[in-house]
Amino acid sequence: MLCRLRDAEPGGPFRLPVSGCRYQGIRTQPLRRILPRVVPRRRMEGDGDGGASGGSCDPDVVCEKRLFRSELSESLVQLACSHHHCAFPLNQNELCVWNTATAQPLLLSGHHYSISALSFGSKINPLHICSASHERVIVWNLDECTQKVQEGLTPRGAVIGTLLGAVLHVRFSLDDQQVAVCAGNQIYMLSAKKEAILAELDGHLAPVTAAEFCTWEKSMLISVSEDRTFKVWDYATSQLIHQSGVLTAFPLLSLLVDEENKQIITGCSEGQLWIFSLISDHNYRCITRINLKKKQEKFYNEVLKSGKEIGEGQNTSKLCKTKPMRPEGSVEMSLPILLIEHCDFLVCFHNEKSKCSDLNTSYFWIGSSTGLLLLNLANFELEAFLSYKDFGDLSIRFVRSCALTRKSVNGKVLCLVTSMFEDMIAVLEVNLTALVRTQQRDFLQCGNEKSLSVIARCSLLKSSPLCKGLKKNMKEPSSKKLGAKSAVKDQPLVFHNKIKSSGYTAAPRMTMFSPVNNLKKNKLSKWKTSCKCKNKEYPLESCPPIKCEKEISVTCKPTPICCFQCSGDGEILACGLADKSVLIFSSNLNDTYNVFSGHDGAINSVGWSHDKKWLVSASEDRTLRVWSVFNNEPALILGKEKFHKTVRFAQFYFIDAFILLCCGAEFHVLSFHPDTTKDDLKRYKKRSVCKLVQKFPMASTMEITSLSAVNEFYSYIVLTAGSNRALEVFDLNAGCSTAVIPEVHTRSVHQICQNKGSSFSTQQPEAYNLFMTTAAGDGIKLWDLRTLRCERRFEGHSSRCYPCGIALSPCGRFIASGSDDKYAYIYEMRSSTFSHKLGGHTESVINVTFSPSSPQLTTATLDGKLRLFLP
Repeated sequence: MLCRLRDAEPGGPFRLPVSGCRYQGIRTQPLRRILPRVVPRRRMEGDGDGGASGGSCDPDVVCEKRLFRSELSESLVQLACSHHHCAFPLNQNELCVWNTATAQPLLLSGHHYSISALSFGSKINPLHICSASHERVIVWNLDECTQKVQEGLTPRGAVIGTLLGAVLHVRFSLDDQQVAVCAGNQIYMLSAKKEAILAELDGHLAPVTAAEFCTWEKSMLISVSEDRTFKVWDYATSQLIHQSGVLTAFPLLSLLVDEENKQIITGCSEGQLWIFSLISDHNYRCITRINLKKKQEKFYNEVLKSGKEIGEGQNTSKLCKTKPMRPEGSVEMSLPILLIEHCDFLVCFHNEKSKCSDLNTSYFWIGSSTGLLLLNLANFELEAFLSYKDFGDLSIRFVRSCALTRKSVNGKVLCLVTSMFEDMIAVLEVNLTALVRTQQRDFLQCGNEKSLSVIARCSLLKSSPLCKGLKKNMKEPSSKKLGAKSAVKDQPLVFHNKIKSSGYTAAPRMTMFSPVNNLKKNKLSKWKTSCKCKNKEYPLESCPPIKCEKEISVTCKPTPICCFQCSGDGEILACGLADKSVLIFSSNLNDTYNVFSGHDGAINSVGWSHDKKWLVSASEDRTLRVWSVFNNEPALILGKEKFHKTVRFAQFYFIDAFILLCCGAEFHVLSFHPDTTKDDLKRYKKRSVCKLVQKFPMASTMEITSLSAVNEFYSYIVLTAGSNRALEVFDLNAGCSTAVIPEVHTRSVHQICQNKGSSFSTQQPEAYNLFMTTAAGDGIKLWDLRTLRCERRFEGHSSRCYPCGIALSPCGRFIASGSDDKYAYIYEMRSSTFSHKLGGHTESVINVTFSPSSPQLTTATLDGKLRLFLP
């Protein structure tokens, strides 16, 4: 519908007196409130098929409520939306406030020059609006203005500032008592009641484009400018608190303060988005930088791919039928970030998404010249994208300025846009629910009974390789194989006559192939008595371990600690070193219990069994060894003839029924039976048995870089990551691959960390479906197995030179990460930025682990040092 604002007929019901009036020095023009004339909208040139959807686009996603014809300013104008009101300049110097409930526009006159900035107050009752032009800043009370119109009088506003210069942005304080006016290079703090300048903030080197009040800090104001920096002010004292460096080569245009996460978000004219932390001890550090153009192109490709998989017969997004974003030979367009606004995403999908979404996740609208983007602040990914050109029924394809309502009504938000090339202003109604549903086919996948789950939901299938492996599992060797090969049963031998002795009263006993470790036996016996399970629970509400309690060096000379893991009872710690040995320490780092040597290469991985009696180690020498914690000799050795490439990772699986290992582009499932008893005549011969159950190749990769599975309880799921940057999910009950996530990180994943819980703590069953991945230079990502989506990203640590490890606390609240800047970082699960930074290390922290039984963290460094942290 096209609504034209024009003079009403003489004697119309809303015609006001023509005589002018004065108010605080303002000469107001005759004011008219009129009913717009509704005429059929003519089809505009270039509507055609509308790109993706043409005239047949889904009207449930977006519809044009009203279209106004008006002479527009050539520069950017700050528009305003609040609940049921939209405000915009009409014919440059008139203020039009359109009420969506009554569908009636209210015209307010008082400016002689073009209005350049508008903003609604923070409070609803009464609702104020501030309008600013080159010569004056006016605050209007909409309730009073409406009443004046109904009485046939002329509404008047209060002038709070005059001749401040070109105003680009205005903003009310939280109590509506002050107004921040960005005019030129300065910010003026004005009283909202009278004409008075309370403070002048001068420091930017170019025009200030946006300013926002901090809601949790008194007298704090944040501003961005065309000088490409942001500043933090104390406007009560007119002091500059913080000044950032130059962020980009393009002007900063928009700004938003995220109260929930205590962050600021700013965007530039080239599609770059920055997020900074405002937490007091974080020193305004940068959390992440987002390239929206790349995110947009990635989102398009994912929707196109999902549309092909679903097929043409189902109701999919209109974007599935679009051409590629940038056809060959076309010119790349910029993506100016005109607006950043809150989004009621979780409110709209409360019933459907409550089981899958993190309640602390924030969503934001990003307004650009070509459309609206919905950004998930937890994982920094796009949830939806609305392109104006994809809807042929919309009159405006390219936007100069835009504004959005913060809160949705029945899942719908109002969007006010002005055209870049024509004198048109449109009020759009965007259906957030319909937009997301049409672009995400797996949106409700987490509630599907067919979705993946780490916890086993059914019994083993007869065709499962695990079932076959359990049936073929080795039984204990029979006594027939002991000693001589005779089948005669051993009987006591009695001599009735005296026989001369040969001089031997017992068989000679000696230990073959046993390394000398010079350990005292009392230490090992001490551990045997202390490894009994203790009746204690992990304190779920404890503080994170941030206080350094002890530090030790594992060897005399600096030796990298390649891997280490704490046992399930939290009593002992196994460390794999680059010097080919495996060391066993007490978890409090007071004692060294054992040393395992025999590998001929650096140790790649170590893993404890569920019963804490066995330790598996894999090495660069292409061998795998299973050790008994009570013995110095390996109970099982798989040599080089078994593997054609290096074994990168090995672990026990299915509550110690199998061993999983990755070698090359496939992983092996081995059934085994360890046996430390020995034949007196052939002591060198190992009696442990191991057989291959099945090999599982990972598709389209040269090498598996990481592998993970749960051994603490029965689970059929195995996660693998390859050198092709993909992650593949295997269901060993079905004996096949069930899902592939491409491009998990920008580089190959070097560790997969699952939420395996602990025998000392209890979590919700759904929590075990969470797992994390990390890659060099690309932070940490938290995934949900049910949706196969990245739910959150954690950035702030440095991991560019070395593949630094990560760990999840048994309570599921904290994430620890190593870093190559000689610090360890602790993140909270519900926050994307780190909460604590643990220093004191002398080299890069390459591994971290939590104790399963108590809130303590152990870090390992590149120079062979262990540090213990307690709360």
